[in-house]
Amino acid sequence: MPGARRSLASPVVSGVLCPCGSPQGSAVESSSSSSGGGSSSSGGSAGSCGRSLCEASEQDRRLRTLFQKLDVNRDGALCIHDLAVGLGRLGLHRTELDLRKIVKAGDKDLDGQLDFEEFVHYLQDHEKKLRLVFKSLDKKNDGRIDAQEIVQSLRDLGVKISEQQAEKILKSMDKNGTMTIDWNEWRDYHLLHPVENIPEIILYWKHSTIFDVGENLTVPDEFTVEERQTGMWWRHLVAGGGAGAVSRTCTAPLDRLKVLMQVHASRSNNMCIIGGFTQMIREGGPRSLWRGNGINVLKIAPESAIKFMAYEQIKRFIGTDQEMLRIHERLLAGSLAGAIAQSSIYPMEVLKTRMALRKTGQYSGMLDCAKNILAKEGMAAFYKGYIPNMLGIIPYAGIDLAVYETLKNTWLQRYAVNSADPGVFVLLACGTISSTCGQLASYPLALVRTRMQAQASVEGAPEVTMRGLFKHILKTEGAFGLYRGLAPNFMKVIPAVSISYVVYENLKMTLGVDSR
Repeated sequence: MPGARRSLASPVVSGVLCPCGSPQGSAVESSSSSSGGGSSSSGGSAGSCGRSLCEASEQDRRLRTLFQKLDVNRDGALCIHDLAVGLGRLGLHRTELDLRKIVKAGDKDLDGQLDFEEFVHYLQDHEKKLRLVFKSLDKKNDGRIDAQEIVQSLRDLGVKISEQQAEKILKSMDKNGTMTIDWNEWRDYHLLHPVENIPEIILYWKHSTIFDVGENLTVPDEFTVEERQTGMWWRHLVAGGGAGAVSRTCTAPLDRLKVLMQVHASRSNNMCIIGGFTQMIREGGPRSLWRGNGINVLKIAPESAIKFMAYEQIKRFIGTDQEMLRIHERLLAGSLAGAIAQSSIYPMEVLKTRMALRKTGQYSGMLDCAKNILAKEGMAAFYKGYIPNMLGIIPYAGIDLAVYETLKNTWLQRYAVNSADPGVFVLLACGTISSTCGQLASYPLALVRTRMQAQASVEGAPEVTMRGLFKHILKTEGAFGLYRGLAPNFMKVIPAVSISYVVYENLKMTLGVDSR
């Protein structure tokens, strides 16, 4: 067996998956000779893959060989006990928590064990992620990772370690004493280890603090332990808040037009975009285009802060032992945090709508508007439309998160060849599409909320309920009536996302947040 210092697992594990594009080809040769017959590689194709090496039957035989070695009780499925004993025999010792994570990650039918198909899917998906991280760490692009590259990569993530600490990390994976890690050593060490939430991929694909389209209903970002300890988390939040303020101010005319169309447009009063802008300017001059923007910007800070604190507390309540939450846990925690934040600042939402709809000279400012509402309508007026607003959080946050994760995973599977970094264009496109889908799903509820906020200000107007308003709109305007104002709303998405991103990146640099 070549390489006396290589572990027992190496010939079996290394040759399980086709090493196309890997820096070394030796692992494949080892696998072919140790798997008990079959075809052998011809002449050591270092890193290039011949068709004979990649035949489905040969790869399937290797996978089944490993599966059979791990299937200790020979029942055709791998449970936690099988993995513990089988991996131990191969020289790979994992904790029970690690093994549970492996089973949970690959267990598609939720029977508590992995059949052969689930095992293959887990390995292939896991190896794909490992290859991305390896190539991201390999900054010199020489097929090997050394101590300096580890130090630099962790520093990019906000984690500062010494070169001695980096060498300790290397020694845990280095099998041949070179103090560098090649692809095979990296894969051997991590392939059957439940590496979750790989920092590189998470870092590149953070998005909710970047993209502000005026509706702050997205699930909050995850922050690593290091980001919390070094204070980078509040810098990200401040940068995101500043980006949101600039973005909302730049797109405020479209936002006010949306509110006017939601409230006043109907079959008999068909308001178009140009006509709407003309009407606003004729009534109050160019400055009137920004009515309601002040309160819309002011509510960013308290809403973001409350949502972040609530999200962290809910994570602790869920009691997860992972630093990062899984998708369904993020959706649950994010929706609850969003509901708490919206409940806390909802009177500001009502004020924003009233200020956007006000006529010239009606109120002298935000405080005057609040005093008038309180005096004439009472405290209850500040919570008009509260129920449809709360109901809108789940479809918005859920679809936004689901679409973003789907687009992210599709890109990683199909196009991430040399790096996990998607680039600015892909990030902006994914953020725009996911935000648009989230808004489209929750838009009827948002329209009903706005009308309920507005109709309470009309003297003598009957008390409206969410259900009654839905029925009235469908009866008088049809389903199309639930999407009044959708055009200016969608028109502001791309400029809002683009402006948010540019301002966010500049504020990050100003605040000393490392950026790639």
